[in-house]
Amino acid sequence: MVGLAANLVAFDIETVPDVAGGRRLLDLPDLDDHQVAEAMFNRQRARSGSDFLRLHLQRVVAISIAMRRSDGQFRVWSVGTVESGEQDLIERFFEGIERYTPVLISWNGSGFDLPVLHYRALLHGIAAPRYWETGEEESGFRWNNYLNRFHWRHTDLMDVLAGYQGRASAPLDEIATLLGFPGKMGMDGSKVWDSFQAGDVKGIRDYCETDVLNTFLVYLRFELIRGRLTQSEYRSEIESLSQTLAHSGATHLTEFQRLLDARPPCA
Repeated sequence: MVGLAANLVAFDIETVPDVAGGRRLLDLPDLDDHQVAEAMFNRQRARSGSDFLRLHLQRVVAISIAMRRSDGQFRVWSVGTVESGEQDLIERFFEGIERYTPVLISWNGSGFDLPVLHYRALLHGIAAPRYWETGEEESGFRWNNYLNRFHWRHTDLMDVLAGYQGRASAPLDEIATLLGFPGKMGMDGSKVWDSFQAGDVKGIRDYCETDVLNTFLVYLRFELIRGRLTQSEYRSEIESLSQTLAHSGATHLTEFQRLLDARPPCA
């Protein structure tokens, strides 16, 4: 068995309408943020029948991380603070990649999270040379980089498990629940804008952290079926994660731990 040797980072972002960008694009200088967002939603509904904004029109308000270091230490947190601006959040995320060169793990990260981060980094002028490396400066990245869909330095679990077929994709919540993990807790992506307008950035960050925990747990299961973890190693990783959450002192994490222990994962 290979085991989990690399630094592993499961990540997830939460977004709201980029009302500053929408105000500029739609030429709505006299409208407030709520009115601009409604105009953006209305335009998108007219185009597609859905109010899900295109990725370049979304602003990042939370980035959460579940990191399992190569020495076995596990931690979950949200980047920055509730007061942090978007630029600070994104800079901190890419600084972590520069420092640790982790394996990134996501659920639909190739289709959503990373493209959003690309556009927002472009907007803020955020440099991330290690993330964008494809072998010109470091030859090893030619065969395993963050940008190639079929490389492992970024593992989009939804994409991989669907066999790279969009029609075979599945929601994280349903997969996590089927495997005996807690799944969604207290919020979903459709409620983030309302929560943000109500000033509940902490609630958004807490929700995002439970999403990265579900993602990381699915990844452990994936490493089991790949033959990179034995059954005993798999159970040990989950127990270590559970103990970390139990001692976190954070209500949403201890509740996640309680649900995880109450519904043992599939054997």
